[in-house]
Amino acid sequence: MKTMLKAIILTLGVSVAPALADDDVTLYQTAEPFEDIALNISDAIINRGYVVDYHGMIGEMLQRTAADVGATKALYRNAEFFQFCSAVMSRAVMEEDPGNIAYCPYIVFAYEMEDTPGTVHVGFRQLPEGKGRDQVNDLLDAIAREAAGQ
Repeated sequence: MKTMLKAIILTLGVSVAPALADDDVTLYQTAEPFEDIALNISDAIINRGYVVDYHGMIGEMLQRTAADVGATKALYRNAEFFQFCSAVMSRAVMEEDPGNIAYCPYIVFAYEMEDTPGTVHVGFRQLPEGKGRDQVNDLLDAIAREAAGQ
């Protein structure tokens, strides 16, 4: 019985636990199928009135180029990113500091590791703290959370 409770708690923990991959990367984990999560990211962006400017297939690129760079280890079972921008939010952030152009466009990504299939990571790279940049971070966090079902 205790073993089953631990398994249930661990399973729930995977589906709801936020984690920092590094100081500036926020990750959420879920046990939902990767294809569903990728669609969730796209929908979360579009349903807020934004346009996905580019949908990158990082995992496919790494697989396709592995032999060319002498790679022997498969990293991702799936890995994709979704790029978008907000004219209103970006303008406000860039009016605060024209150097904030460095943070546009915004990206939300998802990946499933080859060695841990079934656990999908959804995340984004945080912009440095600052009035307008904090709003962008809030937006990216809301999209990532929604996509991961949190």
